This record gives sequence, structure tokens and C-alpha cells, in this order.
Amino acid sequence: MFVLTLTQRVADASRPDPAMDHELCRRLRDVPARAPFQPMAPGEVRGLTEDAHAAVAAAMTAVREDRYAVGIGVGDVFLTRVDHEDGRVAVTAEGPGMNHGHLAAQPGRDTERAAVRVSAVDATAAEQAQAVLKLVGRIVSERSEAEWRVVDLLVPGARGQQKTVAQQLGITPQAVSKAVVRSLWNEEWQARPAAATLLRLCE
Repeated sequence: MFVLTLTQRVADASRPDPAMDHELCRRLRDVPARAPFQPMAPGEVRGLTEDAHAAVAAAMTAVREDRYAVGIGVGDVFLTRVDHEDGRVAVTAEGPGMNHGHLAAQPGRDTERAAVRVSAVDATAAEQAQAVLKLVGRIVSERSEAEWRVVDLLVPGARGQQKTVAQQLGITPQAVSKAVVRSLWNEEWQARPAAATLLRLCE
């Protein structure tokens, strides 16, 4: 299991923006998750997934614009359903995966760009996964708004779409091509599977 804790990176840590957390959860609602991403406290969002590719996708969504630090704990997690008297249903999560999730979410990454930390029993595998995720995260976190306007309209693996994107944005195909090259969009999507493979090795 991959336990992701996404923590707002704000100048004043005592004043996180709850609206930002809800917007992040909205962006992550289609990510396959065993426990959906939801705010746990002001400035903190958590979700659990069994899919390494989903963990990478969630991490890259969070580091966009460098707004969140990402902690990924890897290990077994045991979920227990809890039925409350008022009809509410909750789920408790315990196990080594949760422990590593807490370790990965510890503060101390405020000065890093694309702050990502991975914690697992296999510390070497965790370090390797973390290194690749940080490299990919740097690509994502440093894109300009103009580049995002282009790449947000692209579909990984689809051919011949740059002309369509150019028409949608009212710019030339050459401008789209230059934005794709500058943003390292292809490199990001080529590296994501490698990051997912390294995360699986942490298990």
C-alpha cells in the first residue's frame, strides 16, 4: 500500500488554505485509491492507493506549482470499517505502511523544490524511488503558466494532437511544439513508469 500525505507549503504554516486542500482533492478524485484523498487537517491531505502508477500521478498533481510537499509511506495497511451510532461509517487504518507514511510526512523539506520523501522498510529502494520522483517533480513544479496551458490539453501516448491543441488555443503548431519541448512533457511521461517501478520495489 502507498500512503500519501500532501502538506501545504505556505510561508505561514499556521495559516494553510482549506480551499486549496479541497481543490487538490477535486483534482485527485479520479486517481484510483483504496481510501480517497481527503483533508485530514488544515493544510494536509491524505489518501491510500495500491497502485504505484496512481501514487506517482497523485504526487505529480500535488507538486504542481510547488504548492505541496509529498510524503509517501510504503508498506502493509490494515483497514477496519467503523460504524457509528449516528449512521456514519468511518475507516481506521493501521500497519507499517501508516508508520512509514507518518515518517515520510515529517517536516523539514521547506527549502526543497519539488519536496518528495519516500519511507519504507527497504531504505535503499525508498531512496532510489525518492530520487526519481524528485527529478520528475522538478519538471512539473517549474513549468510556466503558458506551458501548462498547452500540456494540460495533451493526452499521453496520443499522436497528431499538437495541431488540435494549437487550434484550441489559437496559436501555431510550432508554438505548441516549442512549449512541449521546453516543458519536458514527453520526458516526464517517459519517466513516470520508472518512478512507479521503483515504488513497487519498496514493497
